[in-house]
Amino acid sequence: MHTTFGKARLGAALVLGLLSGTVAAQGRVLTAADYAHAERFMAYNTTPLVDHAVTKVHWLDDGHFWYVDHDARGDHFMRMDAAGGKAVPLFDQAKLAAALGKAGGKPVDAMKLPVTGYEARPDGRIDVTVRSKHYVCDLAAVEASCVDRATLVKTGKEPGARSPDGKSEAFIRDWNLWLRDVASGKETQLTTDGVENFGYATDNAGWKHTDKAIVEWSPDSTRIATFQQDQRKTGEMYLIKTKVGHPELQKWKYPLVGDKDVTLIERVIIDVPTHQVVRLQMPPDQHRSTLCDDVSCGPDGGWDDVKWAPDGKTLAFVSTSRYHKHAWFRIADAATGKVRTVFEETSPTYYESGNGAVNWRYLPATHEAIWFSERNDWGNLYLYDLDTGKLKHAITTGTGNVTEVLKVDAKTRTVWFRGVGRTSGVNPYYQQFFKVGLDGGKPVLLTPEAANHEITMSPDGKAFVDVHSTPTTPPVTMLRAADDGRTLATVARAEITRLKAAGWVPPVPITVKARDGKTELYGMMFKPSHFDPSKKYPIIDYIYPGPQTGSVRGRNFSSARADHQAMAELGFIVVAIDGMGTPWRSKSFHDTWYDDMGDNTLPDQVAGLKELGRRYAWIDLDRVGIWGHSGGGNASTGAMLRYPDFFKVAWSESGNHDNRHYEDDWAEKYQGELVTDKDGKSNYDDQANPNHAARLKGRLMLVHGTLDDNVPPGNTLLMVDALIKANKDFDLLMIPNAHHAYGDATPYVTRRRWDYFVHYLAGNTPPKEYELKAWPWK
Repeated sequence: MHTTFGKARLGAALVLGLLSGTVAAQGRVLTAADYAHAERFMAYNTTPLVDHAVTKVHWLDDGHFWYVDHDARGDHFMRMDAAGGKAVPLFDQAKLAAALGKAGGKPVDAMKLPVTGYEARPDGRIDVTVRSKHYVCDLAAVEASCVDRATLVKTGKEPGARSPDGKSEAFIRDWNLWLRDVASGKETQLTTDGVENFGYATDNAGWKHTDKAIVEWSPDSTRIATFQQDQRKTGEMYLIKTKVGHPELQKWKYPLVGDKDVTLIERVIIDVPTHQVVRLQMPPDQHRSTLCDDVSCGPDGGWDDVKWAPDGKTLAFVSTSRYHKHAWFRIADAATGKVRTVFEETSPTYYESGNGAVNWRYLPATHEAIWFSERNDWGNLYLYDLDTGKLKHAITTGTGNVTEVLKVDAKTRTVWFRGVGRTSGVNPYYQQFFKVGLDGGKPVLLTPEAANHEITMSPDGKAFVDVHSTPTTPPVTMLRAADDGRTLATVARAEITRLKAAGWVPPVPITVKARDGKTELYGMMFKPSHFDPSKKYPIIDYIYPGPQTGSVRGRNFSSARADHQAMAELGFIVVAIDGMGTPWRSKSFHDTWYDDMGDNTLPDQVAGLKELGRRYAWIDLDRVGIWGHSGGGNASTGAMLRYPDFFKVAWSESGNHDNRHYEDDWAEKYQGELVTDKDGKSNYDDQANPNHAARLKGRLMLVHGTLDDNVPPGNTLLMVDALIKANKDFDLLMIPNAHHAYGDATPYVTRRRWDYFVHYLAGNTPPKEYELKAWPWK
């Protein structure tokens, strides 16, 4: 279900076609030139044609940040002075390229530096991150040089969680937590009683399992909040790596829906100087969070639902029940481990603390806490008294959601947050930036442009960089004052002249009515650049049903959204619609199909597609296709089974076709507890695609990687088994040793997907074995 795409080492693709009664395409014959034209619209070809699209900045200190500016010549690493608004080169790129080339043994292009991280050292040297390696570089020397940082300080290879003062990092070894001195590499063991499957800070949610340590450092770097994770009774998942000779068995702990024993955590606080482990005085907690289906939700690690007091003496955290219906705000004494429950919240469906980030905050100086709740059907902030546990008042009110709290200034009693749906007349998915007083009042809009705003605040909170854009207008990057939003400097203004000259056309924002005929749904439509309104086009629906995200995947400008435009160039209309049951709207909208996950927004997809067919004569509703990955793989197959006369062709990748065979946390949050009656029937029966296999009529391709450790391939094999027993024709593509993303096989799978819709939906003949040659890692 979690679609994080990354490179993987893969074997050759194995295709098992269960082809019966295949009808040859009757339309035109597409050539390699047609596919090459479509490929021009892939992101790896379009992104380099967008100039000055600065979408991410990195603050160095309160007054300076660095970023990468791109134009036809290449990438320019820049450093801006926030006070003066002047930008200068971050470093000498030619010198750095030469030094990195010498260190790595192969030339590095100065205008295509693969640098993703930068840090200035006190001695004048710089640290740069190049892919997975860190280099220490001296650009001031007569001959610039770079040295792999790993050769300067000999340390273990375990990834570390850096302390706030930057001097230490915590890591896991042999189920225990260790400390590494960054400067010397000296390693110290902090815990000693960790054992297999009952280790400290271990990162395993079943669908995700890494070697990173999940910890939360105190602000003064003297204490660590973490847990001892008990997986001893948790069931295991097994996969087999294919190779010549004996196969390699892979196994790890992977709790499933309905398991009696799932993973638990025992919360601890470690005093770093003394190595003393203080176990919190409470029963083991569920491995749950208020934001996602892991205790660590963000890409940079950390423990989202844990926050220290500034003095490090107390720790606030939120416990969540197994089915997410109950959340408890608690405070622990770091020295004694004593725990006090301050207040709690319940929900008939599930409680969440925000979109994109945990929004609650701990304010011990004033004995207060900021709490996020959707109790009035919208995500608002509330202020609680920590002494009494009582609600003091609402900080924000009304419709629209607070999506992400970015900063709280306890002294000025001000909160800065991103929000959606709070400005009349603005697309309800466009995030804007506001500030509001802790004591209430009307929020002040700091970014008035009717666009989606990405915000990066300075460390001192006095300024922020605002990147605003829409799907059809390129980004403008501005430095603004945090007190009133006034413009301090324009960092960059994107230019798409080269992109347009290459034939690019923007997507078409669309709105359609939901299943109820009243609720407005938002989406995007992609038409061929050579669109002819006198023709009839088959339509392909790209679907990701949620509930944790939707099909459109963001409202920022993008030169390519997946391969939607590329597929449109092959003679299709492609659409993506965020149906009911997806986030960012009201709580009731999000809860539309709670406890009915077989819904998968499909009634909204059908209603929206039919409305588009009525609106536009050039859409052929007799030729409707659908595809998706992960949750979209589930939904696209479900579409063929629940609406067999409407959807004619589906391409379903890595689907969780029966959530009883997927990790416990995700499905139990949105479908609830698995309840089985005496007759063997359960509330999870209807959501299982295999139970509807007999209804298949159209053309279905199932795709899965055999080493998918997110959605195990058994999900697709269960579907295959049901289709065979129902005597149904279908197609199957299993990719040996591929994970949830297909890595090196991605170009192959993409081309096969194009072929499938060209052949079976459009009735045309694709070119023979076209190769997508421009893929970044090919």
